Amino acid sequence: MEENRIPPVSRRRLLAGGALTVTGALAGATVTAAAGSRNSTGGSAGHRHQSVAVAYGEQTVPFRGRHQAGIATPAQAHAAFLGFELAKDTDRAALGRMMRLLTDDAARLTRGEPALADTEPELAVLPARLTVTFGFGPGLFKTAGVEDQRPASLEPLPRFTIDRLQDRWSGGDLLIQICADDPLTVAHAQRMLTKDARTFARLRWTQRGFRRGRGIEDEQVTQRNLMGQLDGTANPAPDDDVFSDIVWTDAGPRWLRDGGTTLVLRRIRIELETWDAADTGAKEFTIGRRLRTGAPLTGTVEKDTPDFDAKDDLGFPVISAHAHIRRAHVAEDRRRIFRRPYNYDEAAAADGRSETGLLFASFQRDIGEQFLPIQRRLAESDLLNQWTTPIGSAVFAVPPGDNTNGWIGETLLG
Repeated sequence: MEENRIPPVSRRRLLAGGALTVTGALAGATVTAAAGSRNSTGGSAGHRHQSVAVAYGEQTVPFRGRHQAGIATPAQAHAAFLGFELAKDTDRAALGRMMRLLTDDAARLTRGEPALADTEPELAVLPARLTVTFGFGPGLFKTAGVEDQRPASLEPLPRFTIDRLQDRWSGGDLLIQICADDPLTVAHAQRMLTKDARTFARLRWTQRGFRRGRGIEDEQVTQRNLMGQLDGTANPAPDDDVFSDIVWTDAGPRWLRDGGTTLVLRRIRIELETWDAADTGAKEFTIGRRLRTGAPLTGTVEKDTPDFDAKDDLGFPVISAHAHIRRAHVAEDRRRIFRRPYNYDEAAAADGRSETGLLFASFQRDIGEQFLPIQRRLAESDLLNQWTTPIGSAVFAVPPGDNTNGWIGETLLG
């Protein structure tokens, strides 16, 4: 292959900012399977269907493009969200060096190639649809001296009455979202990226999540969360006409408008023990949907439009005014959000109770216009609040992708 004839690049040279052209040459190709696969084609970011011609472990998602991968990409089975706090002396120039290095790491790893100075290169050969997505928290803009380039609504969310936020799951200057269909691939990418970020930042939190394993269900099937409910029925699909208007930022700072978005990450603890004690009727009344089929209480199949005006024989609304689907409902397409959630289930305590919940990740063009109005309604009177408690909260601007052989964040820090 052409890229095999490019001379090796040292980590020191990359940190100094002298390997941009090499980074582009190595990572610029759009590929669908890791090196070494035979006569196969794989899926690409933004499509709902993935080819099964390539073994799952060898499938790749292109790193380069107008948008970062890991957003419109069909959600992989495993995820790790890493929140970093920048060192006080990490100025704009240092941030640029860090993002050059991390971009190079991500480009290599997502192709199924080891990162520079990878001491376990054999762990990189099966990318399993690995994606690496970077986000910039509010504090990064102040540290870098570019606060005038911070999107207006990119600020810590207000503390809602239902919140019980913990510092260990909140905030962060830099986000690295790592997703793949194999947990070993995620773990290796996490280690490589954390090692190379360590010079510039300390790891503030790590949040790991999971979904159904790859191939267990068709990719068009709505996933269930640990409460047993179908999670994301009303989600726009990446190939829907409205997706672009919902997700990709089209106003605000110029550096973000050409392919960027924003991310809200909320860690929501679920009280499964008390949820288990509720009967099916109470659970369905709370959500506004049938647990088995996901159909609204006024419909028969999952995708039926809820009838919020329907009344029962006694004249009461079939779907309660406080049901989750009514409180979360958004009538105007442009004010919807795109959810890409993951479950979490930590080790059980001695009494058998586990730390269980949802990593609620939502992408939207503007947090203030889209996410906040929904969250305010949910916080006011969502019946589901009896069993769920937000314990972590963070917001990030997600820079555009790169298809010019540069590095992520170059439109802001370059």
